[in-house]
Amino acid sequence: MTKSLYVGNLPFSTDDHSLKELFASFGSVLSARVMSDRDTGRSRGFGFVEMGEPDARSAIASLNGASYEGRSLRVNEAEQRKSRAY
Repeated sequence: MTKSLYVGNLPFSTDDHSLKELFASFGSVLSARVMSDRDTGRSRGFGFVEMGEPDARSAIASLNGASYEGRSLRVNEAEQRKSRAY
């Protein structure tokens, strides 16, 4: 079973590859994506990582609140996206 993790307060210099490397020490990373602004292409300062459940729990326990490039990370289980009403 896989878990999707929310990773917040990322430095704006973080890209998909560096996010994946950060989590790789806790297990196999299936995907890592830093979200970017639609108009400017700049990082929005958060991303998502998908990995196996036991590895994800270990990553949350170790990285939530940890300092990464001078910023205190927020790592928790991602919530399901709510549908938007237009």
